[in-house]
Amino acid sequence: MNDMPSQFPNDQLMNPMDRRSFLQRATVGSLALSLPDLSGYFTTPRMGVVVHSYGNRWNSKTESKQYPGFSNAVDLLEHCHQIGAGGVQVVVNNWTTDFAQKVRTTREKLGLYLEGSIGVPKNANDVPRFEQDVKNAKEAGAQILRTVCSSGRRYETYHSPEAFQELKKNALISLRLAEPVLRKHNVRLAVENHKDWLANEQVEMLKQLNSEWIGVTLDFGNNIALLENPMHVVQTLAPYVFSTHVKDMAVEEYADGFRLSEVPLGKGFLDLTKMVSLCKQQNPNTTFNLEMITRDPLDIPCLTNEYWATFNGVPGSDLAKALRMVRQHKYQGVLPRISQLSPEAKLAAEEENIVACLAYSKNQLDLK
Repeated sequence: MNDMPSQFPNDQLMNPMDRRSFLQRATVGSLALSLPDLSGYFTTPRMGVVVHSYGNRWNSKTESKQYPGFSNAVDLLEHCHQIGAGGVQVVVNNWTTDFAQKVRTTREKLGLYLEGSIGVPKNANDVPRFEQDVKNAKEAGAQILRTVCSSGRRYETYHSPEAFQELKKNALISLRLAEPVLRKHNVRLAVENHKDWLANEQVEMLKQLNSEWIGVTLDFGNNIALLENPMHVVQTLAPYVFSTHVKDMAVEEYADGFRLSEVPLGKGFLDLTKMVSLCKQQNPNTTFNLEMITRDPLDIPCLTNEYWATFNGVPGSDLAKALRMVRQHKYQGVLPRISQLSPEAKLAAEEENIVACLAYSKNQLDLK
């Protein structure tokens, strides 16, 4: 990575030829002969909800009459319909065929879209499990599947360049095992930037795969944790976008770096209007999924030696630019925290945040 360019270029999009060649392979229009008819899938531009937005309520053990827990995808679909969302992105893991059909029936009755969240095969022996999950997701009506390739945040999980290189090697192996299954079943896989890949690293991986079936779930805020400018990340990854995690972010300094927090849309510093527009320009059929995680802020310890274990060759100027961004966009007051709240109050705060975000998406982002 010694020759890696700065993480904060001057709003440059990727090479037009790279973008054009990918879109020629990946857009719905160019895949019309190989993909199923998608005309009914994107009938609404309304914002959907990622299951992780309901981290407190999903499989909740809290006895609550007002905020009963969700035990499966059907529960989530029904609730998201009630609050005006356009669809859901939910984990697909070991579903039965009967349950997948139940999800489809519910989804069609409510007029919502469905995206699956799925684990890629770890090795060749894991491919049958992966294929069964793909089949169940498709049976339920999903044509886009979100995945991640890492087991945790880069700066917390990987403690040497060699460890991160092993992740990259294994990620390519997994995605190459997944690709024939995706092609066989006409389903697309969208790899999230999950506080693991720098944007340029993820593009390099996609180029190595060179598959119309594998693109990006573009998370609007995650790469701030890797000191990348969020608009640069969107500009770099938007040419590959299939799906998104829409969120707004707030920051505050602390001794070892800065803290990062999801906040209701419009309360943070991201230019959401421009980000949504860039995704639409690159892929008009992009799905927009809200990931509003109601939790305590995350510590980003970028002033510690341990943080930098996997970032060979990143210029010091990038750290300076990131810290300057934090100071320029300092959150008014203190970042929201919920650990001190009662279980019922946590559920209430989560629901309030999600409903507020959906209202913002309709009124300010024209996702309605």
